[in-house]
Amino acid sequence: MIPVNEPLLDGNERIYLNECIESGWISSDGEFVERFEKAMAAYVGRRHAIAVANGSAALDVAAAGLKLGHEDEVIIPTHTIISCASAIVRTGASLRLVDSSQETWNMDVTKIETAVTSRTRAIMAVHTFGLPVDMTPLLNIAKRHDLVVIEDAAQAIGQTYNGARCGSFGEVSCFSFYANKHITTGEGGMIVCDDDALAARMRSLRNLCFKPEKRFVHDELGWNYRMSNLQAAVGLAQFEKLDTHIARKRELGQRYESLLRGVRGIELAPVSMSYAENVYWVFGLVLDDNFPIDADVARSILAEGGVITRPFFWPMHEQPVFLKQGLFNGESFPVAERLGRRGFYLPSGLGLSEEQQNRAVAAVRNMLAMFL
Repeated sequence: MIPVNEPLLDGNERIYLNECIESGWISSDGEFVERFEKAMAAYVGRRHAIAVANGSAALDVAAAGLKLGHEDEVIIPTHTIISCASAIVRTGASLRLVDSSQETWNMDVTKIETAVTSRTRAIMAVHTFGLPVDMTPLLNIAKRHDLVVIEDAAQAIGQTYNGARCGSFGEVSCFSFYANKHITTGEGGMIVCDDDALAARMRSLRNLCFKPEKRFVHDELGWNYRMSNLQAAVGLAQFEKLDTHIARKRELGQRYESLLRGVRGIELAPVSMSYAENVYWVFGLVLDDNFPIDADVARSILAEGGVITRPFFWPMHEQPVFLKQGLFNGESFPVAERLGRRGFYLPSGLGLSEEQQNRAVAAVRNMLAMFL
């Protein structure tokens, strides 16, 4: 079987982990946490970085750090991971959803302004699959309406928009270091920002809101969302090879592109936009509307041939958990619905071999040939 992702751990991971073990600092108090935070903050050009347990935790802490509440609305793409929506819903704020761009699969920025109301407090920009959100018009809308920008750069570590790092645009920006990201700590995440008071608040929220002067007396509820020194040691070793990892991802993506572009029955993401070159965090494809099967059936056929794939996100407005809460009834976002039903991505891990990639491409071609 060809796995959908296989990370590369061929740098200083073992050396740094041994340092943790030999020093005895394996919890969140070790030096690697601070070193990793400083490295990420400097990389994206931010004053502060706060390491947390995972990317979902980063979104939770960011939303709580901004003091979102029941009177607020936040605009997010409907085509995204549920962590983006759940972080907002848990604050009591409401969601306003935006459909996807048919071309890039990111949120359609031309539809954001119509979603703004008198209650709108923030826009969440989620960079998806390899291309960044078109940030200039989004930032202009945010400025016109005095809105906060929350940037989810989980899938865009090392990506740029018009030369500026993804993660540098939001009042608060979030990263994930799950096993399939350009930097992995197994699980892990990071929040970056420039505001001193907001950074201090988020550091407190990730650490159960312990008070420095009276540790076990709490004025507010937080989480134990700390990153361990062991995770940070792996993360720092991964960070040292980030440029190599990005180059490898682009190499894989461009090779898939050369082998599959123009093949009947599928659509691929653009190689580049005017503002960015595709970083190919994963290599996605979307089945044509006239293709007689959907992504679930296609993925099952590929799995039978030994190729593991993963589906695109299921739209937030069709999530049972939200429909049970009476959210999004009657709302429709056709591009996101199509992506959820007809999109999936191929094995894209850093450890993917050329032979495995050839097998994956052959399996896709054979699957398509069955119905064309």
